[in-house]
Amino acid sequence: MADIFGDVAATIYPAGSYVANAGLSAIFIVSMSASFLFLYGMQNRRKSSESSEPMHVSLIVAVAIGFQNLTEGLVFGAAWAIGLSSLALVIFVGFVLQNFTEGFPIVSPFLRTARPKAFVLSLLFLVGAVPTILGSVLGYFYSNSYLNVAFDALAIGSILYVLLPMLKSVFSPIGANSEVYLGLLGGFLVGFLVNII
Repeated sequence: MADIFGDVAATIYPAGSYVANAGLSAIFIVSMSASFLFLYGMQNRRKSSESSEPMHVSLIVAVAIGFQNLTEGLVFGAAWAIGLSSLALVIFVGFVLQNFTEGFPIVSPFLRTARPKAFVLSLLFLVGAVPTILGSVLGYFYSNSYLNVAFDALAIGSILYVLLPMLKSVFSPIGANSEVYLGLLGGFLVGFLVNII
């Protein structure tokens, strides 16, 4: 998350300035909030039965990975579009190797449960992987700082949301619930708004 934010900050803050670009900042806030709240809504829209819970958690993780893969695809497509074919090949190989590891968090909710059908797992993997292709196509034909910030913010929002269950387990002794999720999102946004001012 910090690595992606480092790229975003270099775009939002003009070189040598401590004043953020207001338009890019607004895009960042809206996009990050959108991915975070979308995943929050997915998790809390219904009470899953114990048997369907692994599938529900796996789908949320796959969607979060898909948001993050949009920005990876954008980088690949933009590199290919400007003729950096050798760099694009390195990026492509790196993404392929890194994306293999993303299968582990998608399938991990099914540990110690009945093994899901291969078709179900394939669909979950596609949910996480297809955004890489979509981002690549979009980056090849159309790429600018607004799109880069929007996609990076989607990735940051989804990564932040997926990290929160770990924080929730730390806060559980004091009765953590949905307020912890929304409170951390609010704190992150307030901190960013302070930087804009």
